[in-house]
Amino acid sequence: MVTNGIIFVLAYLLGSIPSGLIVGKLFYGVDIREHGSGNLGGTNTFRTLGVKAGLAVTIADILKGTLAVYLPILFGAEIHLLIAGIFAVIGHMYPIFAGFKGGKAVATSGGILLGYAPLMFIIMILVFFLCLYLTKYVSLSSMLAAIVAVIYSIITQDTPLIIVVCLLAFFVIYRHRANIKRILNKTEPKIKWL
Repeated sequence: MVTNGIIFVLAYLLGSIPSGLIVGKLFYGVDIREHGSGNLGGTNTFRTLGVKAGLAVTIADILKGTLAVYLPILFGAEIHLLIAGIFAVIGHMYPIFAGFKGGKAVATSGGILLGYAPLMFIIMILVFFLCLYLTKYVSLSSMLAAIVAVIYSIITQDTPLIIVVCLLAFFVIYRHRANIKRILNKTEPKIKWL
């Protein structure tokens, strides 16, 4: 039987796969860390490499969280699914394969919820795109979706979900500190495709 420690390591390594770096270097010959915000996530990939690359990276980052949630089931480990997901998010933010400088936890956190609470994931996506349509700020839309996820989790009264979603929302907001300052200073870049 696989131990909880092995599940944590596998989830972290799964989260550490630098989708943006792989897509950029493999298909475009570009290290996206040297462009735009320097971030490895989907937003910087969209900005640097375009829609196809951005979608590929975002989907890959979501799936990292979803797959991590299912690791305990796959290996028969007696651990809550959401805990494995947290380790994937930590891997995404601080990837061992990319110098511990990764993304901002949004897509991989969403992937955890896709695997554990699909309805919540759908609501978050709707909130994200509504906010994006109204404000044109990806960062603000991500943070608002995280806050809505916290409210939704409280309504469900699923204690493990509440704890993990609050933690994930903290990660998302903390990783967007610089974006918050730019939004307040009105220097945050807006998207132009919506």
